[in-house]
Amino acid sequence: MRTVSDDVSVRLYHLDDDSGAAATLIYGSLAEALHTAALQPEEVQAGLFIQTSNDVVAYLDLIED
Repeated sequence: MRTVSDDVSVRLYHLDDDSGAAATLIYGSLAEALHTAALQPEEVQAGLFIQTSNDVVAYLDLIED
């Protein structure tokens, strides 16, 4: 992801494997989205994505060491 600022506006959404439907969990800052994502169960986290104005990254890819 190109954006590194905690206050950049992002969309956190869950992509359902079965239907392909995307459900938005939050529009907010990157910090808020990361906090919200961390509160989700592991099975939900696997389908979370963070979208900025110029990029999309899987939540689990973003937090990997």
